[in-house]
Amino acid sequence: MPENQNVEWKSKWKDEYLEWICGYANAQGGKIYIGCDDDGNIIGLPNAHKLLEDIPNKIRDAMGIIVGVNLYEEDGKEYIEIDVPAYPIGISCKGVYYYRSGSTRQILTGPALEAFLMRKRGATWDNLPLPAFSLDDVDDAIVERFKKWASKKGRIDKSVLDEPKDVLMEKLHLVNGAYLTNAAMLLFAKAPEKWQLGAYVKIGYFETDADLMYQDEIHGSILEQIDKIVELVYLKYMKAKITYEGMQRIERYFVPEDALREALLNALCHKQYQSGVPIQISVYEDKLYIANCGCLPENWTLENLMRKHASSPYNPNIAHVFYLAGFIESWGRGIEKICSACKNDGVPQPIYTINPGDIMIEFIAPEDRVIRSGKVTDRVTVKVTDPVTDNERDLLLLLAEDPGYTMPQLSEKMGISRKTVAQRLKQLKEKGIIERIGSDRKGYWKINT
Repeated sequence: MPENQNVEWKSKWKDEYLEWICGYANAQGGKIYIGCDDDGNIIGLPNAHKLLEDIPNKIRDAMGIIVGVNLYEEDGKEYIEIDVPAYPIGISCKGVYYYRSGSTRQILTGPALEAFLMRKRGATWDNLPLPAFSLDDVDDAIVERFKKWASKKGRIDKSVLDEPKDVLMEKLHLVNGAYLTNAAMLLFAKAPEKWQLGAYVKIGYFETDADLMYQDEIHGSILEQIDKIVELVYLKYMKAKITYEGMQRIERYFVPEDALREALLNALCHKQYQSGVPIQISVYEDKLYIANCGCLPENWTLENLMRKHASSPYNPNIAHVFYLAGFIESWGRGIEKICSACKNDGVPQPIYTINPGDIMIEFIAPEDRVIRSGKVTDRVTVKVTDPVTDNERDLLLLLAEDPGYTMPQLSEKMGISRKTVAQRLKQLKEKGIIERIGSDRKGYWKINT
């Protein structure tokens, strides 16, 4: 039998293998063969009969479990098989919890341990009661927006949407005992970070892995984060390839909006919020990463994720409300929809990377969608018929550096009055070189190239 995630060969017994046995018991189970070399060849054990008695006792004393310990012989050489079943409860080895992931043994601590023990108990973090969060903290405006979304989608009886706030929370499965849950807080609190750190999204634009040019944070209810993120990414962070069909201007980004939206929804539904780490979106001129603290469902691999599969959200109560609002489907089609959107738009399929503590998706731009900008000073291009002055060009360079600069920031950086900044911005707007997107306080400057 080849060595793999569930099979290990060891030439002799060491007590440290108790940790491996614990990891197997907490994961998918597995087998350890004692008396075999690294290639699986049987080399034999001189003390096999003594180990046959000692190993079960050591396992019982360290973990309190029973596993199969079997003695085998081949060509006159004895070896031992330790057959570890997967246990439905959490198992510790001398008070420490281990977990087998791939070919590695991990020590579970902090949020990872908490999440693991809850899974073994059949509980989820989003369904835990949160006594500090009450109905008074539920934002009525967000509730009304959810009602409009749900009513339009038709996935919930309209009579339920007419119920008072406390009854609606219960009907949405956001009440545990006498308390509202973590899911209720993330979905319907105006500022969830009051109760859970890291319940927001960071977006950054990078020239290189080490050069962060500018960044933003998206806060508020996770129901409202998705639209804000998509709008910000396309208006401020990604550059569109411009083509024309007759008189019609066509803008094509290297990440289709349907794919980006679905990837973000997956991240919001599957995130391990108890980690306190925000979802992170890293944008480059030719790629985009979404990194999320989370893990695959137990016993899943990347292969399971990429093929057709049942829906198994890490936060099922959050996913249920997203479904009722019409944001997601309930059949585990998120990955399929992302891949389909990329295929239909003619861009490469996304690349998933599964790490012990996080999941990352990478979108890569095809060469014909990349706008090579080089350094900041190379980014500004303007209409030939509308030349700019040196002063205006300096202002454009700053806007290329960060489209979100405010009037006071521009004034400070250029060492001129706000009135002068306003005049130059007006001149550039009149020439059609820039335009304002959004409000004065929260909007951005878009350079028309």
